[in-house]
Amino acid sequence: MNRYTRIIIISVYENKEHSGETKIKHDLISIAMRYETLEHTADILVKCTGKTMEECFENAAYALFDQMVNADTIEHTMGFSFDIEEEDIEDRLYAFLSELLFMMDADSAVMSKFIVKFDGSRLSCEAYGEQLDLSKHMPRTEIKAITYHMMNIDPKGPSLTVLFDV
Repeated sequence: MNRYTRIIIISVYENKEHSGETKIKHDLISIAMRYETLEHTADILVKCTGKTMEECFENAAYALFDQMVNADTIEHTMGFSFDIEEEDIEDRLYAFLSELLFMMDADSAVMSKFIVKFDGSRLSCEAYGEQLDLSKHMPRTEIKAITYHMMNIDPKGPSLTVLFDV
């Protein structure tokens, strides 16, 4: 299953020729793939792409939650922030996703919007979501852990591949 995001800019402007009438203009900017699931016998393998490695991390976080619940049903009523300090980018990805999985398990928090920033070996994350509501969020798959197995990070792409243990 591939997850796509349609980005639409809505601009409201005043049209002076029509006596102050307000019109809405929709411009389709892009359709970008956030992640795709790859074949794996027992677990969930996802490949995430983006314009930057930070965006790839954001999309990996989205994929994590989207595999556990329907991420499209998550509202952004709560904010979370945390920092990860890891020299190796694979360790940074592992720690980042593990922290998000811990927040899901410990706090019953589900998230679907992420802002990731790198500063040297530091990763800062702002995440937005809400409390898990099983009647609203449509549970999918329980993810037990993030793994290093089959992890691949391509900074030139940029893209990353990560395996979720179910």
